[in-house]
Amino acid sequence: MADLSNILGGPWSPPPQKHVDAPDIQLKDAMQAAGLKPPDIIHLDGKLHRFNSGTKGEKGHDKPGWYVAFSDGVPAGRFGCWRSGFESSWKADIGRSLTPVEEMAQSRRLAEAKTQRDAEVKKSREVAANTVDLIWSQAGAASPEHPYLQRKGIKTHGARITGDGRLMVPLYNSDGELSSIQYIDHAGGKLYHPGGQTGSMFWLVGSMDEATTLYIAEGFATAATIAEVTGQPCAVAYSASNLVPVTGILKEGHPTLDICIVADHDASGVGQRYAEQASAKYGVRMTTPPVLGDANDYVQAGHDLALLLKPVVATDYLIHADGFSAQPAPISWLVKHWIQDKALVMVHGPSGGGKTFVTLDWMLHIASGKATWFGHKVRPGNMVYLAGEGHHGLRSRIAAWKHHNSVSNLNMWVSKSGVDLNTAEGYLKVVEAIRALKIKPDVITVDTLHRFMAGDENSAQDAKTMLDACAALMQEFGCTVILVHHTGVSEEAQHRARGSSAWRGALDIEISVIPAKGDKSIEIVQRKSKDAEMAAPVYVDLESVAIPGWLDEDGEVVSSAVVVKGEVPETKQKNSGELFSDFEKAWWSSGAEDRGGAPYLTKSVMRDYAVEHGLQAFPKSKEKGSRRNLIDGKAPYITKLIDAELIEVHENGWIVIDPGTASGMMLKKDSK
Repeated sequence: MADLSNILGGPWSPPPQKHVDAPDIQLKDAMQAAGLKPPDIIHLDGKLHRFNSGTKGEKGHDKPGWYVAFSDGVPAGRFGCWRSGFESSWKADIGRSLTPVEEMAQSRRLAEAKTQRDAEVKKSREVAANTVDLIWSQAGAASPEHPYLQRKGIKTHGARITGDGRLMVPLYNSDGELSSIQYIDHAGGKLYHPGGQTGSMFWLVGSMDEATTLYIAEGFATAATIAEVTGQPCAVAYSASNLVPVTGILKEGHPTLDICIVADHDASGVGQRYAEQASAKYGVRMTTPPVLGDANDYVQAGHDLALLLKPVVATDYLIHADGFSAQPAPISWLVKHWIQDKALVMVHGPSGGGKTFVTLDWMLHIASGKATWFGHKVRPGNMVYLAGEGHHGLRSRIAAWKHHNSVSNLNMWVSKSGVDLNTAEGYLKVVEAIRALKIKPDVITVDTLHRFMAGDENSAQDAKTMLDACAALMQEFGCTVILVHHTGVSEEAQHRARGSSAWRGALDIEISVIPAKGDKSIEIVQRKSKDAEMAAPVYVDLESVAIPGWLDEDGEVVSSAVVVKGEVPETKQKNSGELFSDFEKAWWSSGAEDRGGAPYLTKSVMRDYAVEHGLQAFPKSKEKGSRRNLIDGKAPYITKLIDAELIEVHENGWIVIDPGTASGMMLKKDSK
């Protein structure tokens, strides 16, 4: 047999494995790295274990630390501390990469650990809620002479006292249900009741009767000081991280009140950062003492807190109309007539209809510095593309576009995955990632909305939360945000965005991408343009482009599609005919719109108009049964309008689907 050692490199031997510590030692190291004091003995038995974590204010019986760890297969688990709210997953290093089967098994164990922890949390919260309710109801009122109150110079405000002399302050949820108690000893040491929920919980100090301003602060002493100095209520959020959810709850519950967050001035900047995030997300004021400390420290140092908290009154709030109108304020465009600067834009269309291709084409024109987009002037800028799905396809689309347009460099960054943008964690992840780029984005595209939104897109409240996050991004970076979204499933919903009507109300520009049908090109139509006249529709096609140097596993060239100029459909005399003239006249009697903003005419209104005018304007109007045909939507003139693609059946009537016709009707309506 031939000697193949020169070719194969000698006999096979397994790759060397690096030395690793035992799994229990690794878990201890991970706990220490997270700032927790691990227990002496670690049990990798898949059960939940509690331990004293060494955190501030911890008592021997508390055991706020916890872990769940599995030893079978590749060791993994979760650990954390309920006192601090910290939680993390853990995977053992076994000295080599995991196989796909091992990765799947490990993911399953981590999910099991989370489920077990969640169940434990739910149970402990229920027990704690019942316990603190009993404790609170039986506790006596705190004395103004309590050492902590004396040292802070504040009143009791309904605080209560334990049998061993500790101060008690309550934590309530948004429904006014007691969830936990914070215990404060004479020296100011603070401890929450074990197991009680603290996240999103708060306590209002002061009366809401006749309140004009609602303040939010971290600690009880700070909130009490603010309430006493201003005479206005102040909510205790209990921690910096809790400022964001508490602000959201109070903003929703008291939308007309002036809300101001009074952040602690921490050397670390933690309090200020969370306050700034809450302020930007919910559009509320914030302030912080100019020196280190909280509002109580500020007062005790002899400073005027009332002056610090007094809102700044603008002296130039009103301007005369003549001067106002004399100040030119032209619209700034990134893509003339289509993508406005510093605006909220939505591009929607059915799945697979081309909306991502069209949106990406805009972004790449801007990112590459292309002069025009189908005759519309383009302003160069920096793009951030938040892609929630289809990264493989997106990669090839960008490569094909660069080749087709002879572009080598793009001022554009693409996310690796989607996040829940309307959560504090997801929002911060995006903001911090963009800040790290050290550039100002001109456009942030969210594709698709569904992949970046926690909650129900049909819920007006969930939609508002997402819109607030978009507004915060626009304010943070002074940029445009584009939301890519799906249309409804039904035929009559293909012209509007899926979900709550709150979406459309918040948009500056709304764009529909209508899929190609037969020999017709893709149609790009503006449904709304708040600050400018709506642009004329643009027609495009998708052209396959082979990507040089891209080969699949079989050695075949990889291709993708790019947007190219399409055929403009033959213009039909849709508006000039007698048929549509009467349809439009009937619509003017109500001027109704559907949820997507299209002119909508009900059968009853059309019937009344037809009866009043004797149906004389319509062909065959005097035939027997014409009124019934009208009511059924089968009258000859209705059929002709549908065949001409001017209108379509919608609910109990018809909507105008021709973009130019609909736009003209709405412009006439808006001008009246």
